[in-house]
Amino acid sequence: MTLAAEQGRICALAAKGQRDLQRLAAGHPELFSARPFDPALYASIAMAMAFSSPWCAPEELRFANRAVLWGFAVDWQVDYLAKSREEVDRITADTLAVVDGADPAAGDPLGRFLAELRDELAGAPGYAHAWAVWREAVARTLAAMAREWDWREATAAGQPPSYAEYLDNADNLACTVVNVAHWIRTGDADVHQRLPELIAASDQVQRVLRLVNDLATHERDREWGDLNAITLVGDPAEVARRAATLTDECRGTLADLGGRFPREARYLGRQLGYTSGFYGSTDFWGAR
Repeated sequence: MTLAAEQGRICALAAKGQRDLQRLAAGHPELFSARPFDPALYASIAMAMAFSSPWCAPEELRFANRAVLWGFAVDWQVDYLAKSREEVDRITADTLAVVDGADPAAGDPLGRFLAELRDELAGAPGYAHAWAVWREAVARTLAAMAREWDWREATAAGQPPSYAEYLDNADNLACTVVNVAHWIRTGDADVHQRLPELIAASDQVQRVLRLVNDLATHERDREWGDLNAITLVGDPAEVARRAATLTDECRGTLADLGGRFPREARYLGRQLGYTSGFYGSTDFWGAR
């Protein structure tokens, strides 16, 4: 297959993914009616997953795309709709209850969406073994988003987090939680047994992507009132230098990982490369 033909196949996977996400969003209008959930967001999600994992079948990528969209949905609920810490805690409790197998609460569109993902993921052969790992990843993501909510309040009062604290909270990006679900859905028994090792590598990539994201979205984050590494460090060039250092460390980790998990290491490497290139020109979110 020529390079152009391979790229065409990847774009076809992305086109299928975008159409699926738009149909999905139309079925959940309570979650996705806000302006930032625009067609370009769905296209960007689908392209990111297609270029990161081009060997997957469309139905495998469909699940991954939907998991990414769930991350955007919960981020929107916590960061922009929750007006109190009590609301954030309710979102966390309701979400974990769904992961634990409960029916979504009445009037909980986020829970209804997650229940659909949970039920599809439960059909994966390794789900019974790996469920606890997925739950922990979801809990980490929710805790990171809640921590970010607290920091936004503290920053407004003149008490921002340190750069190290901020970087360690990269689960707020909801990258690793998607990767865990994707590996449960597509991985074999060996992958399911060694998920902690894969998660450690994913967390490294996630920290890089947090800085790459911040370099691209500093102006938007300032407008929306979000935290950003540039604000904490004070110098975009220094943030770029730190991102480059972390990227080099990631490359070493992925080279080592590739000997045991070649497909998963390629996936993380392609995710790192694609997202770095993507954020060089644009952002996932649409206008507020």
